[in-house]
Amino acid sequence: MADEPVKVIKAGWLIDGIQDKPIRNGVLVIKGKSVETVAEDGAYEIPENAEVIDASNCSVMPGLFDCHVHLSTINACSFANYRVGIFEVTPQLQSFYTLYHAHRCFEMGFTTIRDMGRESPYGHLTAEICAVRDAIDLGLVPGPRVIACGRVVTTGSHHDMNIPRAMPRVPGATVTGPWAVRERVREYIRLGADVIKACVSGGSHAHDDPDSRNITQEELNAMADEAHAFKRPIAAHCWTPEAHRMCLEADIDTIEHMVFVDDETTEAIVAAGKPVTPTLLARTDHNIEIRREIGTAPSILKKLKQVQPYCFEAFQKMHKAGVHIFMGTDTTMGPRMGEHAMELDLYVQHGMTPMDAIKTATINAAQAVGFGDKLGTFEPGKLADFVAVEGDAIADITKLQDKKNIRMVAKEGGIYVDTLSPEHKYVIHPDPGQIQIIDNT
Repeated sequence: MADEPVKVIKAGWLIDGIQDKPIRNGVLVIKGKSVETVAEDGAYEIPENAEVIDASNCSVMPGLFDCHVHLSTINACSFANYRVGIFEVTPQLQSFYTLYHAHRCFEMGFTTIRDMGRESPYGHLTAEICAVRDAIDLGLVPGPRVIACGRVVTTGSHHDMNIPRAMPRVPGATVTGPWAVRERVREYIRLGADVIKACVSGGSHAHDDPDSRNITQEELNAMADEAHAFKRPIAAHCWTPEAHRMCLEADIDTIEHMVFVDDETTEAIVAAGKPVTPTLLARTDHNIEIRREIGTAPSILKKLKQVQPYCFEAFQKMHKAGVHIFMGTDTTMGPRMGEHAMELDLYVQHGMTPMDAIKTATINAAQAVGFGDKLGTFEPGKLADFVAVEGDAIADITKLQDKKNIRMVAKEGGIYVDTLSPEHKYVIHPDPGQIQIIDNT
């Protein structure tokens, strides 16, 4: 439309998500909600009525994705010990925590979040994450684009162990058998889930063997078939080569986590074109210390430390083999919501170039979750999500980790965070440290 507003962002370093080098002194032109063009400064005639934004000291890149976040986690922001929060937070209150977590991501430049589900003593929180997504989409509250998950929990699986094993489960909390799995997928789709998630192997919980099988091939095939019948993608928690092979047989769309790998299965993943998200940050010393501070059992901390070198080695092997890597952090109660960009620095530390690391959170992520036609790059007609980061983010990718450096965040052409203009703008929420700690009062 001719009367749509035009924004011209003058960037010091323009990262379009496609090229291997930023455009120095580039221009991003936005018309309404969409990208109109990208050009070098001086090669584009600025319309008289355009809003010109001076980001000449910034790196401007497409809005970032984190494709593995547990937005509905029982976070420790209100509890000295997160395990107390498991029993103190109702699903209704958890919706507000979920929105708060989404805001923390959004203010750090993550304009699209793929949620990967969560359980509670009241059952699964699929309805709550769908409600938060819908409230954002309707414009009732600001926030990132949320891809809502329905997580099918098989009895005794790693996901089942997210809550204490001695705690009674509500009816229907877990399922066993292919037909029960199919019914649960349909229930989540009815609630509005955008993506279905399976748990194929063990993980890091106290009563959980990392290399155990958590589901039968028949159950996994049924889950994938049902999701695909309803035109929904399916993701799978996988820590082992056996789990990877099961996912390939079931035609799972994305593989979650890099822990234990072998060469033959990695080659098969590459040949099948299946994207894998590393989630390295959740296995770092930084996260282990956060988890220790908020009451995580020592047995879990020990497992996280034990698998740490395998995760980093798996990333290096999969990157070298040519696996389609897309960014995900596995953020729950730790690492802290908003710290997602630390994942990108880990990729650089273990062999990626800074530009390729940024691509895992832009073009690679958009393609992996089915948004490649409308997000992930600055191309004409795509939705205008962008983040402006102070300085040269390619020279120092850690700049993305400091909130002071996040100078502007936009989603679909609308600006939600702005510290470039004289009147600053934020997504309003309390800062950490301003929230009451319930179990210490």
